[in-house]
Amino acid sequence: MSATLRTILQATRERVAGLRTERAALRRAAENAPPPRPWLPAFAGAHVAVIAEVKRRSPSAGAIAEGLAPAAHARAYVAGGAAAISVLTDGPHFGGSLADLAAVRDAVSVPLLRKDFIVDEVQLHEARMHGASAVLLIVRALDPSALDDLAAQARALGLARLVEVHAPAELDRALRVGPETVGVNARDLETLRVDVRGSAAVLRALPPGVVAVAESGLATRTDVEQVAGWGADAVLVGTSVAGAADPAGAVRALAGVPRRGRVVQA
Repeated sequence: MSATLRTILQATRERVAGLRTERAALRRAAENAPPPRPWLPAFAGAHVAVIAEVKRRSPSAGAIAEGLAPAAHARAYVAGGAAAISVLTDGPHFGGSLADLAAVRDAVSVPLLRKDFIVDEVQLHEARMHGASAVLLIVRALDPSALDDLAAQARALGLARLVEVHAPAELDRALRVGPETVGVNARDLETLRVDVRGSAAVLRALPPGVVAVAESGLATRTDVEQVAGWGADAVLVGTSVAGAADPAGAVRALAGVPRRGRVVQA
């Protein structure tokens, strides 16, 4: 595990450990929250769905949009054709917060992804009570037992799962938990390098019944067309739209690419 990923996970575990006395209250708040907006209908169209991300900075890119206003950005994304919004809620490394998620929930009607380093059930309760439709679960960040448990707990709360992989060897673990969506990250979390072409084999290997989401390194319509050719049903785009002077226009430039689908592997 890279030093960066190890540091982020350690900081996350320390934060959730500090919520020990609040766990029961957070669980009750999650259980009493309004039903999540349906996640899968966002990916039912004939075109590659764009999941546009509210993102201020990252360890790899540095500052992207430090002054970003989550609600305004989210409205611009939807105006540009975004099918869903991803909200980065990690504070120390990405500049996000659960308040950002709540602000976006109140600003738009599309489904929302809580994008964070989920390692504990309490984070699922936080996601549910702040309006998420789905949560990110990263195969590389979780041992098999933790992935199984968190995936089951998310489902019990009515949250969809975007289970993220980087390499073909991680696919079996991802598919075993029955995810609604699988994210194929072109960024290697060990090295932080991006290799979009390296995600082709992973996208092609996904069964047709699972929504395939291409992640990282996507900035142009040509990029979206390329991953569509490999079988992507959706793209998750962060830096290129969050840092754009015209976020609506940046999303519009990526939206509307026809889906190509995938064939069953022999």
